[in-house]
Amino acid sequence: QVQLVESGGGLVQAGGSLRLSCAASGRTFSSYALGWFRQAPGKEREFVAHITWSYRSTYYADSVKGRFTISRDNAKNTVYLQMNSLKPEDTAVYYCAASLDPRVTMESVNYWGQGTQVTVSS
Repeated sequence: QVQLVESGGGLVQAGGSLRLSCAASGRTFSSYALGWFRQAPGKEREFVAHITWSYRSTYYADSVKGRFTISRDNAKNTVYLQMNSLKPEDTAVYYCAASLDPRVTMESVNYWGQGTQVTVSS
């Protein structure tokens, strides 16, 4: 069994910053890529960013490129999402995900976290 626990969500004004964390436990993650998805009210869950565990390759959705940065700490089995220049349209529940597929798509995710709410006020 794999557990992914997110933290760091909250309420922030537009233009502000937040850092999300996702702590992974239960398995070794050297084979997993980790990523972040988000789901706004009334919308489908969408990809935000991912990072491979071994090669540190990263990939971002166009909507967050240049504002968000994904990183990880192998020793802590933790992945982070630094979110800068936040916009009201970034408001969503953010989910951590682990996948054996380095592309980390909705279809390839093996494990999900429970989600953390991010609210950006205008």
